[in-house]
Amino acid sequence: MPELPEVEVTRRSFVDAIEGAQVLAVSLGKPLRWPLACLPQELVGRSVKTVDRRGKYLLIALSQGWLLVHLGMSGSLRFAADLPAPGVHDHFELVTTRGCLRLNDPRRFGAVVYVESLSSPMAIKLLGRLGMEPLSETFELGLFTQGLKRRKMPIKQVLLAGELVVGVGNIYASEALFLAGIRPTSPAHTLSRPKAARLYAAIRDVLARAVEQGGSTLRDFSSSDGKPGYFQLEAMVYGRAGLPCKRCDTVIKLLRQGQRSTFYCPTCQKA
Repeated sequence: MPELPEVEVTRRSFVDAIEGAQVLAVSLGKPLRWPLACLPQELVGRSVKTVDRRGKYLLIALSQGWLLVHLGMSGSLRFAADLPAPGVHDHFELVTTRGCLRLNDPRRFGAVVYVESLSSPMAIKLLGRLGMEPLSETFELGLFTQGLKRRKMPIKQVLLAGELVVGVGNIYASEALFLAGIRPTSPAHTLSRPKAARLYAAIRDVLARAVEQGGSTLRDFSSSDGKPGYFQLEAMVYGRAGLPCKRCDTVIKLLRQGQRSTFYCPTCQKA
């Protein structure tokens, strides 16, 4: 599933190319998770102002309105001037004067939704409960520490929930907790201030490095220009169950939390 680094990498790979483009046509394939919420032809003639990101949503600002794009579990975007004919899993195309932006989504859990403004009911429904952006100045250590104290769930599940800090997906939660030396099963409210500070720094470090590495390509993720990610190659614990810890040689353990795989080192992450 594309997480914050993959979505940010995707955004960066086409934002400069599409800014200022005029929409020539919009076409839809099979239904996605949510409907477009407008007639495709209504977008023709509008221009693309910029592309922002909120959590795992891409926010395409038009001269009138916004397109909220979510990649779901298997989605990816391509942007180019000469894409081949659409395939069976291509379900949205935004044809512009600078190229075509195409959403490919085999499992169709992704979505492209039009909203008049970011204060519209649908935008608030999708974006309103998202936590702090971990790579922005809004991610404050004090607020993060206070938020942990109010939550009794295991820290790994708090991170995945996205209501305190957004975008720390399964890979990056495991890696950040290892870097901070925190057991994934530790209740969030029991973390001391020093541990919370280590985790805060680890989240920022792991996500920043993941963006620099182009995200993680475990199956078929690639950015809009077709480039894969390489962060998974430097993972310390994720996907390494049964292998020796790179730091202490203890065997990496695997456990299930909320139907997700969690990887950790019993020695480096004692509590």
